[in-house]
Amino acid sequence: MDKMTDEKLNEIIESVIQQLITAGAVPKINPVGTAPVSVPAAVPASAVPQSSLMNLILDLHDPAADELRYRPGVNNPKDPAALKDLVASTTARIGTGRAGPRYRTASLLLFQGDHAVTQDSLYRDIDQKLLDEFNLFTVQTKITEGKEQFLLRPDLGRQLNDSAIRTIAEKCAMQPNIQLVVGDGLSATAIEANLRQIYPVIKQGCLSAGLTFGTPFHIKYCRVGVMNDIGEVIHPDVVILLIGERPGLGRAESMSAYMGYRPRSGNNDADRDVICNIFENGGTNPLEAGAFIVQEAQKMIRSQASGVKLKLAAK
Repeated sequence: MDKMTDEKLNEIIESVIQQLITAGAVPKINPVGTAPVSVPAAVPASAVPQSSLMNLILDLHDPAADELRYRPGVNNPKDPAALKDLVASTTARIGTGRAGPRYRTASLLLFQGDHAVTQDSLYRDIDQKLLDEFNLFTVQTKITEGKEQFLLRPDLGRQLNDSAIRTIAEKCAMQPNIQLVVGDGLSATAIEANLRQIYPVIKQGCLSAGLTFGTPFHIKYCRVGVMNDIGEVIHPDVVILLIGERPGLGRAESMSAYMGYRPRSGNNDADRDVICNIFENGGTNPLEAGAFIVQEAQKMIRSQASGVKLKLAAK
C-alpha cells in the first residue's frame, strides 16, 4: 500500500464528490453569495463518465502480506534503518505509527485479518479427509453443546463420554507400548498443518525402536486431561496426544505433543511432558519433533516415569 499523502487523499475525495454530483446523488455546493445551481433529480448510472470510474481504485492490497506486515509506519523516524531492522526482528506489533491516538488503517486491517484467522481455527473442525487419510476413527468427550460449551467448560473436555469409552475398548489394541491420539484442542488448523509430517515419523520411529504401536484415533472437543481416561481404558505404557494449541493473532498452526507414562485418574500436569510450538517456519519442525517424541517415549519406558518424576529419575 502506497503512503497516503494529504494531497492524494484530497484528490480521491474530490473525485468521489464529483461523481456523486454527476450522478445526482448530492447537490452541488455553491460559493457564498452565488445563486444555487439546479441539479437533475436523478441521472442514470450510464451517464457517469466511465473514464473517471476506471481511474478511481479503492481496492487494498492484502494487509497480511509480509511486505506490508513488516513495513514501518512511523513518520520521519530518527533512524529509519534501525527501525526497519527492529520491526523485522519480531512478530510483535511495533513501529506501526498512529493517526492521532488511534491505529492507522493498515494496522487495524492487519489486526482484524489476524483475529479472523484465530476465530476460524477455534470454531472449525479438523478436515474429515485428513482423518480418513490416516484411518483415524472419531470419539468425543462429554461436550454436548458444541464449540461454545467446549470453550467455557474445559472440565468436560477432559473426560470421554460413555460411547467413546465403549468404542475405544472395542477398536483399540490393549496395552501397547505407544498409544497415539489426535485431538482438535483449540486449533484444528494446527493438526491439519502438521499431522502429515509428524505422524509417519512417530509411527516409523516407534516400530524401528521395537515398540508396539497401538490403534490411533481422533478425539473431538479434546483437552489435555483426557489422557487419564485413555490410560484407564487402554493401559498403554505411553500416551502421546497431538493437540492444537491456543492460537495467537495470525498464528493458528502451532501444535503440541503431550506425553504421559501410564496415565490414570488423578494425574495432572506434573505427571506429563510436553513438546510445544510444533510448526514449520519459526517453531519446532514437525519432522524433528517426531524424532524427539520417540526418544522421550523410550526414556519414559526405561525410567517408568514422566513429568517431574522423569526429571528426578534422570538426576
